[in-house]
Amino acid sequence: MIFTELGGLAASVAHEVDGLNGIVTVADAAGRILASWGDRATLVRASDANLAPWGCWSECAVGTNGMGTALEARGPVLIRGAEHWCRAFHDWVCAGVAVRHVVTGEPIAVMNISCWRTQLPEAATRWLGNAATTAQGTLNRRARDSGAELAAAFTQAKALSGTGVAAVDTAGKVVIADEPASLLMGVRPYVSAVDPDQRWDSGLPDLTRIVRYASKTAAHTPDWVGSTQIYAHLRDEPTPITIRPVFLRGGLVGHLIWLGGASEGAQTLPATGPGHPWMKPRRLVAVREDRTVLLRLPEVCFAESDGNNVWLFTDQGRFRSASQGLDKLDEELTDAGFLRVHRRYVVNLSRVREIERGFKGELFLVMDNRKDDMVPVSRRHASAVRRALGL
Repeated sequence: MIFTELGGLAASVAHEVDGLNGIVTVADAAGRILASWGDRATLVRASDANLAPWGCWSECAVGTNGMGTALEARGPVLIRGAEHWCRAFHDWVCAGVAVRHVVTGEPIAVMNISCWRTQLPEAATRWLGNAATTAQGTLNRRARDSGAELAAAFTQAKALSGTGVAAVDTAGKVVIADEPASLLMGVRPYVSAVDPDQRWDSGLPDLTRIVRYASKTAAHTPDWVGSTQIYAHLRDEPTPITIRPVFLRGGLVGHLIWLGGASEGAQTLPATGPGHPWMKPRRLVAVREDRTVLLRLPEVCFAESDGNNVWLFTDQGRFRSASQGLDKLDEELTDAGFLRVHRRYVVNLSRVREIERGFKGELFLVMDNRKDDMVPVSRRHASAVRRALGL
């Protein structure tokens, strides 16, 4: 378990802050503290502030703090004294870093150093970064093992089926697909992408959304099987698919997808595509000065990530999104006509007016807002953009 390894790493970091009125904590993805290390006097003082096992430190529970804020941000965060939302924690200085799932990018755990009325050592964020990197290395190895398991499951399924077959991870990234499935998903056939950094984006938002739904369902019902229809680019008719979860050592690692009719016992899911909105967000919540603004989706031209903030660009100007992080916003909009085109940008495809090519072949999307903003397209997302725009 990753928490066991984090416990060992936290204990070694606690040794570094010994004598500095400091403690080290490890919390889960909900901000609930699982364990803490430090000298007895500081542990007692921390317990009085609920900085102890089973105390919840998510941002929604206690406001800005080392653990909760790290869960919402990328990389280490430092929260000093009065930067804590709650006045009761102003005597503490905290630094935290989240460990994230290699495939989905969702936080799994967070490690935090807290010092009472003492400055954190300059090396504190480096200690946390090294601990997070070590934990991520373990998660990377497990992700490669899960990719190999998905590739093996694909080979077995292909031998028993005459229809198109693909294997995808829990985020909907393609690990391997046969020729019929590869044509639907726009990936290379029979090329295994075991490493999580090499897996392909199918460019099918409906498929991504269905896979994420299947992942949540299969986590509670391992024998679950689902079927539905998805619309692919340049195809007038929907494609029926069946999706079945794949497990490794009791943990969900991805799914097998069959093209064609539903298999026996499969749960029928709502159809996707035109005329079939499913859990589609109606509004985006944004903030301007001291006002909360509800934006209709057609109003939003594109979203840009700027550090920990996400800015929504509209004809009325830009608004700061209430969603924490572009990944979360991308997930919310994946079935609503928006597409990730760059690590910093998500665009509303219906607001793209022109495509411009740079001197070196790079693509830029010219948006139809008042300023004719241009959004860069990264090489990684170029093929998905072309498919989405029918190029």
